[in-house]
Amino acid sequence: MRQVQAISIFYYSRKDVQEAIFEFCKNRETVPRYVESFGKRPDLLDFPSDILNSAKNGATSFHCSEELWEDPLKISKEMNQSELNNLKIGWDFLIDIDSKYLDYSKIAADLIIKALKYHGVNSVGVKFSGSKGFHLIVPWKAFPKEINEEKTKNKFPEWPRLIAGYLQEIIHDDLIKQILQSANVKELENSGKEFLEAICVKCDSNAITQMISKYKCKNCKAEIQSMKSVKKTLRCPGCNGDMEKTGEEKLFVCNTCQTNSLKFPEQFIERQTAKELIDSVDIVLVAPRHLFRVPYSLHEKTALASIVIEKEEIKNFQPQMADPLKLKIKNFIPNSEEGEARELLIQAIDWAKRKNKIEKKFTGNSIDIKNLTFDESMFPDCIKKILAGIKQDGRKRALFILLSFFSSLNFPQEYIEEKLEEWNKKNYKKLEEGYIRSQISWFSKNKIMPPNCDKSYYKELGIQCSCQNVKNPINYTIKKAMSKKGNFKNA
Repeated sequence: MRQVQAISIFYYSRKDVQEAIFEFCKNRETVPRYVESFGKRPDLLDFPSDILNSAKNGATSFHCSEELWEDPLKISKEMNQSELNNLKIGWDFLIDIDSKYLDYSKIAADLIIKALKYHGVNSVGVKFSGSKGFHLIVPWKAFPKEINEEKTKNKFPEWPRLIAGYLQEIIHDDLIKQILQSANVKELENSGKEFLEAICVKCDSNAITQMISKYKCKNCKAEIQSMKSVKKTLRCPGCNGDMEKTGEEKLFVCNTCQTNSLKFPEQFIERQTAKELIDSVDIVLVAPRHLFRVPYSLHEKTALASIVIEKEEIKNFQPQMADPLKLKIKNFIPNSEEGEARELLIQAIDWAKRKNKIEKKFTGNSIDIKNLTFDESMFPDCIKKILAGIKQDGRKRALFILLSFFSSLNFPQEYIEEKLEEWNKKNYKKLEEGYIRSQISWFSKNKIMPPNCDKSYYKELGIQCSCQNVKNPINYTIKKAMSKKGNFKNA
């Protein structure tokens, strides 16, 4: 940190650095970082000299948006999606490759560039992140301005996310293969690293791996299996004799399909993975108003510059090449052809449609949980009214009620995500997706009962809770499900 502070004023006083940063940041929300904190938002650069002035005030780096705006200063958190779209010019597709090891980042960057080239995208900008990764960029100019009568500029972050997922799937096997070839696998295996992951082939999602133990009765020779941790001697359910453990095997569980490999062994496969090696890989920065490090901005931890390099330089790139005192300026935005990425976008959209047909979707039909079957007809009026959308203040209170209701009933996360996405679109103003995701994550680990029917939560939302002589919406729903147990599936 001290090193970057020591050189920042001298470095940002370079006219060529100022011009490079200023030109790239045109029409972008741009915010300085002061070692540990960011400046106010929204903000922009009016002149190249703003960069040096910020450095004199303690700025060590600069970060900007993927979206391009007519006037970034008009952005407001209070704007709805339609108002933001009217202000938006377009967006660049930015891929962030950040691994625990620079060599693995190089492999991923090379594979993604090859995948882009395969789809006709030859104009790709590359820059070193300043630490152990790379940023790749496909500029807005390369994308068609409309697909199927939908304006591309209005499809952020949805369409960039589709492209990211599509590319990630394309390179997956080669990425694993090359990383494992480059690593000392035996040495890593001895350190406890895992190189296999379980996949449910029905929905193509990751399965949970558990160990199931086998036991045999010493008297009657009966055999059983158990996933429970047994500290005391296990008793035979048939003759009450002592049982001894004879072995254990892997059990794969798919939470999406609500099944396991004991019931359907053919539904699960194991494949090589490099997750333990890569540690974490962000394939793309795709979130509304997400900021990324500007080309030629310094990195606080390494004091290196986020320099632009040629695609051919990735393989032999070394961090010392990003010495801020020795760098030469290059343009991060390549000279793309109009619509160069059209085929890539179309293929990504088609891929997403095919994937959604395979994945299990929850559409309000029956859901089986612990021998009870639920659907929305069993929800109390207060929950139904909230799901119809919030037309005034109180969206966060309503979200709390819905999440506590769904999580208390152990509804699958895929169902919860879908229902909340539908609900958010019905509100008078949408909650930020990041906020909803963080709340879903919290409730998945912390189950809380929804407020009782006589609490003020519902009245404050303008909802009269009438759960028919029960204290809580959960009780109402369980009572309904139990009353129809046995014949509800055919209802």
